[in-house]
Amino acid sequence: QLQAYGGGLVQAGDSLKLSCVTSGRAISNYHIGWFRQAPGEGREFVAAFRRSGDTTYYADYVKGRFTISRRNAKNTVYLQMNSLKPEDTAVYYCAASSTASYSSSYYNADTYVSWGKGTQVTVSS
Repeated sequence: QLQAYGGGLVQAGDSLKLSCVTSGRAISNYHIGWFRQAPGEGREFVAAFRRSGDTTYYADYVKGRFTISRRNAKNTVYLQMNSLKPEDTAVYYCAASSTASYSSSYYNADTYVSWGKGTQVTVSS
């Protein structure tokens, strides 16, 4: 199981750090992705961390502002979000995948087999 937390209400330009914690199995066994969904919109890819090594992926609209990292000893993947914008307002979800073709599918929500409950991030202007 996955659980995302750390969301909140902030002002534009502020920072937040989200956490995604696994229970039952080590997070090092999985590729982990962050997605978000704004009201009335579809779920969109934000960032991802490959299971092995330090390969990370980012959507263009968060590149340079968001950083994904992991601490296997804590079974946690983080999403550090800086310079937040009102358009970053959404429910943020973390998800796990174990596919062998991750490098070509990390941005696709269908790649992920386990999803945590989301955490709301609201950025006011």
